[in-house]
Amino acid sequence: MFTTLHIMIIKFLKNRSNKIFMKKILESRKFNSSVIKIKTVGIILNFDEYKEYDKIKEIFRGLGINENKIKFITYIPENGTKLNRWDSYFESKDFGWNGVVKNLDFVEFIDTEFDILISYYRKNNLELNFATACSKAKFKIGISKINENLNDFTIDIGTNFIDIFDNELKKYLQGFNMIK
Repeated sequence: MFTTLHIMIIKFLKNRSNKIFMKKILESRKFNSSVIKIKTVGIILNFDEYKEYDKIKEIFRGLGINENKIKFITYIPENGTKLNRWDSYFESKDFGWNGVVKNLDFVEFIDTEFDILISYYRKNNLELNFATACSKAKFKIGISKINENLNDFTIDIGTNFIDIFDNELKKYLQGFNMIK
């Protein structure tokens, strides 16, 4: 039988293999500097930090993005509340070794080439960072400077300041000529 120590060692080694995989992804990423006009948006949330999907969705509807072009995925911590079956989410147990993911919704999300990805979380968490790093989005925006190499741009703000995030996001997207 495995002891608690054995389980901790296995978990440590598995996380280390995923960190190495994520580092390789980040090092190989090349930002495409061609002009991006936003039509599709992916949003990563941490359920412990922010739950108000509608407020974020409203920001992008206000920018003229069709609701069916806005896709959310939420990280649920271990022993966390499960979302409705129609919501996409991922958990720690969805991760195998060396970047292998066992959750089809999650794989579909990170394989989608969104015009922009919003990483709306502040917690420095391997699974959340993995989602951001592995996303095939063209332009990535985060709200935490903890791990700056994950995103192309950061608006350093707390998750509860959604109105300020809205104003800053619009200002910068107009400055980058991504919206009208």
